[in-house]
Amino acid sequence: MWTWKIRNNPRGFTLLEVMIAVAVLTIALAAILGLQSRSLTLASESRFQTTAALLAQGKMAEVAVAGIGDLTSDSGDFGDVFSGYAWRLSVQNTDLPGLEKMKGRLKRIDLEVTCGEGEIFQYDLRLYRFFPPETKK
Repeated sequence: MWTWKIRNNPRGFTLLEVMIAVAVLTIALAAILGLQSRSLTLASESRFQTTAALLAQGKMAEVAVAGIGDLTSDSGDFGDVFSGYAWRLSVQNTDLPGLEKMKGRLKRIDLEVTCGEGEIFQYDLRLYRFFPPETKK
C-alpha cells in the first residue's frame, strides 16, 4: 500500500509563490519605467523653458531698440547654435479710446518661441511699447 508523505521542510518555492513574485516585480518595474519616462519629459520641457526665455529676452531687446518705423511682424530662427528653435513676432496697434493724437503710438508686441517638429514646445511673451510723439526742434 502506498502512503503519501507530506514534507514539513520544503527546500524550494511553489509555482504559486513564483508567479506572485513575478507579478509584484512586473508591477514595480512598470511603475518605475513610467516615472522615468515622465522624468525625461519634464527635463526636456524644463530645458526648453530656460532656453526659450533667454532667446525671447534677447529678441525683445532687439525690438526695444527698434524705431516705430522699423517695427513689423516677422518670423525666423535662431541660427545653427539653437537649431530647432524658431520665433514669430506679431506687432499690432493698440489704440486708446479718447486719445486720437496718440493713435498708432502704443504697440502690442507678441513673441512666440517654438521648438521641435510640430512645435511641440511653445513659449509666449507679450510686450506693450509706447512711442512718444516726436518733438520739433
